[in-house]
Amino acid sequence: MTTDIVVPVPETAAAEAHGETHSTAGFKALMLGSIGVVYGDIGTSPLYALREAVVAASAGGVATPQAVLGVVSLILWALIIVVTLKYVVILLRADNHGEGGTLALMALAQRAVTYGGSAIVLLGIVSGALFYGDAVITPALSVLSAIEGIKLVTEAFEPYVVPLTVLILFVLFAVQSRGTARVAAFFGPVMCVWFGIIAIAAITPIMRHPEILLALNPVHAVSFMLHHGIIGFVTLGAVFLAVTGAEALYADLGHFGKRPIQTAWLFIVLPSLALNYLGQGALVIGDPKAVENPFFLMFPDWALIPMVALATLATVIASQAVITGAYSLTRQAIQLGLLPRFEIRHTSEAHSGQIFIPRINMLLLIAVVLLVLMFRSSSALASAYGISVTGTMVVTGMMGFVVIWRVWKWSPFAAAALIAPFLFLDLTFLAANLLKVLEGGWVPLALGAVVMMLMYTWRRGSRLLFEKSRKLEFPLADLVSMLEKRPPQRVSGTAVFLTSDPISAPTALMHSLKHYKVLHEKNVILTIETAPTPRIDPVERVRLEEISKTFSKVTLRFGFMESPNVPKALAIARKLGWQFDIMSTSFFLSRRALKPAAHSGMPRWQDHLFIALSRTANDATDYFQIPSGRVVEVGTQVTV
Repeated sequence: MTTDIVVPVPETAAAEAHGETHSTAGFKALMLGSIGVVYGDIGTSPLYALREAVVAASAGGVATPQAVLGVVSLILWALIIVVTLKYVVILLRADNHGEGGTLALMALAQRAVTYGGSAIVLLGIVSGALFYGDAVITPALSVLSAIEGIKLVTEAFEPYVVPLTVLILFVLFAVQSRGTARVAAFFGPVMCVWFGIIAIAAITPIMRHPEILLALNPVHAVSFMLHHGIIGFVTLGAVFLAVTGAEALYADLGHFGKRPIQTAWLFIVLPSLALNYLGQGALVIGDPKAVENPFFLMFPDWALIPMVALATLATVIASQAVITGAYSLTRQAIQLGLLPRFEIRHTSEAHSGQIFIPRINMLLLIAVVLLVLMFRSSSALASAYGISVTGTMVVTGMMGFVVIWRVWKWSPFAAAALIAPFLFLDLTFLAANLLKVLEGGWVPLALGAVVMMLMYTWRRGSRLLFEKSRKLEFPLADLVSMLEKRPPQRVSGTAVFLTSDPISAPTALMHSLKHYKVLHEKNVILTIETAPTPRIDPVERVRLEEISKTFSKVTLRFGFMESPNVPKALAIARKLGWQFDIMSTSFFLSRRALKPAAHSGMPRWQDHLFIALSRTANDATDYFQIPSGRVVEVGTQVTV
């Protein structure tokens, strides 16, 4: 493990690089792309959401028309209040230099407060951890629910549902390393076809039972909750399945921009979803037995196979969006110092956001396949869904309050008045979903708890290691003064010493002097910082400070959405007077071997966990994209 620890630093003026993309790319192309990527998850919810909600409302009996009306009304108003008002109208405005998502919101809120920054970081860790639970359950539930439609053709296909689902998931994760650029070109058109077909299919059932249109009146939703007691509360947990994926609207803000996402939702996605849920409700009112699978039963027999194929394609797209979201979240977490460095591969030369993280991909595949094999049906798996998403929404609401209050400069009372109703609704949904803990809801909670423990341990251990190292190290200014007065033997070229603490002499420099007893003609103390903004303008990338004739400090700053490329960034320093030549430069890094100390400030088990995490960290040479032929590593042993 090298000495560089990612430390967030105060923001300076930074240009929003994504703004250029949004202004030059065609609005229609961005809107089409958002339909394919942003709305894949929420767009495939009709496959299972109404079915689970009506089954919960009927409590094992036959669904009455009034119960169906109540359920459909609850779904429609959940889409209007939670998705449209909270996310589309309010939260899409709370961007961090054009970027959205829970960690971007965390960085924005943390930057705005004077006190309570640690609590905001903890909220960010919780929401990030819960997102991984969503990233595991979404592919499993979506693909399984699509493949289950094949059982309606003939019961003979039933034994093949789980094997087919596992096969599709294996293929899905296997192609991740090739990048999503080529496949993504089909996402928008396919999802447009999907939304068009599910809207058209609903028209006939609605015409047969137009009374379903009464569900547009929120009185039916309120009446259902008042008259059904605990059953109504349980039903609310299933109703929430209709709004899962709403977090993607905010998370993908940086990819498409606010207006394309808002326009796609208001004019295409919301009308299509509303029509489909009304159509499914009308079908169940006409034939209560249709609750078995109301989505596929809206289609004639000849269309079942094509619809299963289209649904499978749509759910794969929904899964793809969540998987790539997990990659992006992981990169942000690494840059913000919440996870160790993992290998990050770029799959596109044109778009820095298109990345592939092999370790995360493998862990997701294992977890998703295990879920499918454990639950074996979408109805069973639906119980596990919802908790992670509702938890994330609650945390987003809390951090949203801080941003509205401190960043938008609203009074705390006005900010609370705006957010409180949404937070109350999110907490109600969370409470309803917590009733499903024993049925499968423990899965995302357990997964989230593991990720939270890993993030917390890495952050705490890194801070303790940083503080301990600073106490043991020699002040850089004193060392430079001594070396200038009594210089050792000089060799030609430039030596770059990486360190996370520019105040102290880098360990690699001290060991180099101790063992080699020579010093290069030019010596650079290099520190890499991560800003709490998504991207840094190239003008702000490099800070150069001369300490003496032979020593200088260089600070490179990267946004938390960027992949650090040290040689490319150092090339910018030429404009500042440093004649950087990679072929005459040697990079000195210290590789630390960590050992548990008797008194570290953490429990013994956490010491061992931190050391294990540090061993999984990707090599700094690869992570900072330094040519391996120019690197000299010096080994040290440190107790933590």
